[in-house]
Amino acid sequence: MKRRWFDRAGRADAGAPGSGIGAARLRASREGADFGNPMRAVVQRVASARVTVDDRPVGGIGPGLLVLVGIAGGDGADAVSYLVDKVVGLRVFPDADGRMNRSVIEVGGGVLLVSQFTLYGDCRRGRRPSFAGAAPPDEARAVYDEIVRRFRDRGVAVETGEFQAHMRVHSVNDGPVTILLDAGKAF
Repeated sequence: MKRRWFDRAGRADAGAPGSGIGAARLRASREGADFGNPMRAVVQRVASARVTVDDRPVGGIGPGLLVLVGIAGGDGADAVSYLVDKVVGLRVFPDADGRMNRSVIEVGGGVLLVSQFTLYGDCRRGRRPSFAGAAPPDEARAVYDEIVRRFRDRGVAVETGEFQAHMRVHSVNDGPVTILLDAGKAF
């Protein structure tokens, strides 16, 4: 018996594996097409955070935001703008009434930006994650450097991890408050 697949509009076989828009998007993305700047980030409000490489301090902040960023192939200026604007404007710090109503700039906090290609780990098949959605290192490095520059242009004190290094990220979460961002607005 053939299994039938239906999309949200009720069209038969539209979502079947290996057919339809999903397969077309996958094939096109492998050919370099851009589908809505899918840069991802995990943003955590922290009392403090720091990064070490081989027990050597690399970057650290006091109160502020730890931002783990995953850069996808094809991410460009739109994705960078979306991420920086969102992070700078996130109202996740308490005001005088204890409500989350203030941004990192308003509280004079810092941002610790850490590149993390593993945010593109795809575990839908098998048990070993595929990182095919992550940008190649040279492309990701250029986008990462642009993110850092844009944060600094906005007046945010930014510290960074060490690109392509095995890092240890130490953080003291405050709240905890953890926000997921996706430039493709999937969530």
